[in-house]
Amino acid sequence: MEALNLDFSKAALVIIDLQKGIVGMSPKGPEIVGQTVKLVEQFRKRNGFISFVKVDFLDGKDALKPATDQEPRSGGYAEDWSEFAPELGVGARDHIVTKRQWGAFFGTDLDLQLRRRGIDTIVLCGISTNIGVETTAREAFQLGYNQIFITDAMTAMSQEEHDATCKYIFPRIGKLRTTESFLNGTAGN
Repeated sequence: MEALNLDFSKAALVIIDLQKGIVGMSPKGPEIVGQTVKLVEQFRKRNGFISFVKVDFLDGKDALKPATDQEPRSGGYAEDWSEFAPELGVGARDHIVTKRQWGAFFGTDLDLQLRRRGIDTIVLCGISTNIGVETTAREAFQLGYNQIFITDAMTAMSQEEHDATCKYIFPRIGKLRTTESFLNGTAGN
């Protein structure tokens, strides 16, 4: 496996939807949060930029409502639904992105904040592999970012959905690593 030689001054950790309401829906949620905590610690140690992304709505009128074959989620959300998992230790100096759709770039200041900092590489993780993470990855690819996907720090609603994205999409637009291989590959850089 090729060494990453990651320059943390030009890299950002982008964490997708590790918020209470979404982590709680996934059987692997706590495991994914645990792996992500290790990445957060490495980025903090290296003074890397971290962007925590969540999906939330003001009044529901700002949510997308396309005509689809699958019934949309109905009912309200718990009051703390959009709060980040507390284990992540989101701090006042972290960049917070609130999105109203699947991808973290469209309609947010994520691209602007990354470019202002000279960031050319993003490390992606979160829930759901084939929805929020993949949509963000496709947007990042079109914007010209290098990408590293931490495959054991992301999950989908089924193993098949996760595997399909990791097998067919991510290798075409970035590099795939596990948390351990990423940490081992960047520890000396």
